[in-house]
Amino acid sequence: MATSRQVPEVDGLLHEPARLRVLGLLSMVDRADFMYIFRTTGLSRGNLSVQLGKLEEAGIIGLERELVGARPRTTYFLTEHGREKLREYKRVMCSLMGRFG
Repeated sequence: MATSRQVPEVDGLLHEPARLRVLGLLSMVDRADFMYIFRTTGLSRGNLSVQLGKLEEAGIIGLERELVGARPRTTYFLTEHGREKLREYKRVMCSLMGRFG
């Protein structure tokens, strides 16, 4: 007789491939500017801007804007809330993948 188990819910905001790529990068560095994220992730400028906006709106990443010389620079970082969400995402994915083992 099979018992029913509830499958953990995967956070769709984090699970989207482009956002997950950005979050993986930001989890490895203290902070990164737009151009570094752009070059490292390989996302288009438009797609990257959209994904960063969604992550910022959710409070997962923060940003700082400054002028460097006469040029604006936006720097992004994971918030504590974002780090917690990533830890939970990892826990859920490990739980799901462990069921395949």
